[in-house]
Amino acid sequence: MIETKAVRLALAWLVPAAGTAIFAMIQIFSYLNDYLRSGGTMPTITFDSAALWGFSIFYGAWVVPCLLALAGRRAADWAMLLLGGFLLTMSTLGGVFDGLRDGGHLVALELLAVTLPGAVALIMSWRHIRST
Repeated sequence: MIETKAVRLALAWLVPAAGTAIFAMIQIFSYLNDYLRSGGTMPTITFDSAALWGFSIFYGAWVVPCLLALAGRRAADWAMLLLGGFLLTMSTLGGVFDGLRDGGHLVALELLAVTLPGAVALIMSWRHIRST
């Protein structure tokens, strides 16, 4: 049976994972709104298949720290901390860069939906590692 600490830690990692999906959706809608408001005069953003695969893998990787939290092994705990920290750092940097380019509301959304809960999950992960 999985202990409740591991379930809480997995749920803590699910919150920033959901936040990244919400941020990406609002960012896309914000771009589309600006595109339609400009009458289609803005340059369109196109992605090749490699970029789409990269985005899919990056956003899909947010599930891995949640699963590693449930594994219950020391190596999995360290992998959860390192991978979660990497994903959090890259999402924060990318979100702030995109927000500065596309609007300040996106920076605030990224910090609120991804960085803050991700920092809490990192702290919980570190405390979990130190307690075991």
